[in-house]
Amino acid sequence: MNLEDLRSKIDQIDTKLVELLNQRAQVVIEIGKAKGDGPVYAPDREKKVLERIAAMNKGPLPDKTLVAVWRELMSGSFFLERSLRIAFLGPQGSYTHTAAMRKFGQSVDYEAVTDIQGIFDEVTRGHCDLGVVPVENSAGGQVGETLDAFADTNAMICAEVYMPIHHNLLANCTLKEVQKVYSKPEVFLQCKKWLSTTFNEANTIAAASSAKAAQMASQEQFAAAIGSDIAAELYGLKIICENIEDIGNNVTRFLIISKEDARPTGEDKTSILFSTAHKAGALADVLNVFKNREVNLTNIESRPSKKRQREYYFFVDCQGHRKDEKLIECLSEIKQHCLQLSVLGSYPKSDLILE
Repeated sequence: MNLEDLRSKIDQIDTKLVELLNQRAQVVIEIGKAKGDGPVYAPDREKKVLERIAAMNKGPLPDKTLVAVWRELMSGSFFLERSLRIAFLGPQGSYTHTAAMRKFGQSVDYEAVTDIQGIFDEVTRGHCDLGVVPVENSAGGQVGETLDAFADTNAMICAEVYMPIHHNLLANCTLKEVQKVYSKPEVFLQCKKWLSTTFNEANTIAAASSAKAAQMASQEQFAAAIGSDIAAELYGLKIICENIEDIGNNVTRFLIISKEDARPTGEDKTSILFSTAHKAGALADVLNVFKNREVNLTNIESRPSKKRQREYYFFVDCQGHRKDEKLIECLSEIKQHCLQLSVLGSYPKSDLILE
């Protein structure tokens, strides 16, 4: 077949694809009617669909390409049922905004919020269906604002996503002319070595988000920001230095929060917040329950309480769903050793990295 014949064949296949996609959309509309007032986003169903698509794929397209296509199809499906409203740490161009768009696609509504606590507020008040918040980074560690917000909220975790992070120095002056650098404190930690070897006198100034930092730098002479290439484009800045993060495989974990968590999938995580009594070995007593009940912990973090001096909250991620019998018994026993215990949500374990 010559080039024109091959292109004609592509056109014929495209025609069939459009017809089939719209047939799928008609079924989505019927599903929306059957759901009634039920939640539009179902993380357990999303996991099953994407795993099935990857399992059926025989190539030559890579799995990640088909997963990206189906994510966008799901975004359109949300729109057909009822448009989702998703809160993210703004303004536009932040890493959280990028993660939200890669997760939920182009067909939903996004609301930029000025701080992480505000994202939780928008979800708990019902102004937004979902919120996307950063919780930890492979280079910089935990995001304290997110952990603190969980201590005073009814929002629940319904999903998690991982996204590679590449930091760039953005400015409208030369590297030698930079006098101040804006970004989030966590971003400075992820670029600590590069900053110390590159600048002798430039001040680092904290901003609410990397996108807000870019916005601020665009309005000042001799100011720079550390942010994404998208932020550079949005706020009219030049990329002075690329990929300045200290660790090449820099990945941030984001949590999706909602008013309810996800149904069991068989491959789940549960996040827990607790504080222990003021006595020797109290934390060890809690951890021993997990050990004795054979519940695997995947992460543990601590944060000082803002309500009581010398008291700490502990955040734990463990394998299993809160409705699993083994985890029900484990949590019941743990409660005996805690001053406070809250289940922050159960959700599908994610192995995918959003490219």
